[in-house]
Amino acid sequence: MTERTLVDVAALADLDPGEPRQVEVEGIPIVLVNIDGEVLAVHDICTHALESLSGGWVDDDRIECPRHGSAFSLRSGEALTPPATLPLPTFAVEVRDGRVLVDPTPSHDHPLIR
Repeated sequence: MTERTLVDVAALADLDPGEPRQVEVEGIPIVLVNIDGEVLAVHDICTHALESLSGGWVDDDRIECPRHGSAFSLRSGEALTPPATLPLPTFAVEVRDGRVLVDPTPSHDHPLIR
């Protein structure tokens, strides 16, 4: 069993609930969202418009792209509304001692992650 590599990216106290925040982990743009104390992480670039999702809106556990309104699940990365059809990679998150740690390994391959 391989141990995950976790990268410290933020203080939990700095993540306002429901407000997206972009971080970069090993060159990968990731958007973090604090949903009632649970931090979720997905790739920050919309699979349709190549727009940063960190400038979008959060509703429950969905994030909406600011360019064309595609919505994605913050839990699964699934594209929930058109025009996007491809899912976003998700990233495992742990909170330890008030710090947010992200595993830089995406849930699946994505053309924008090299």
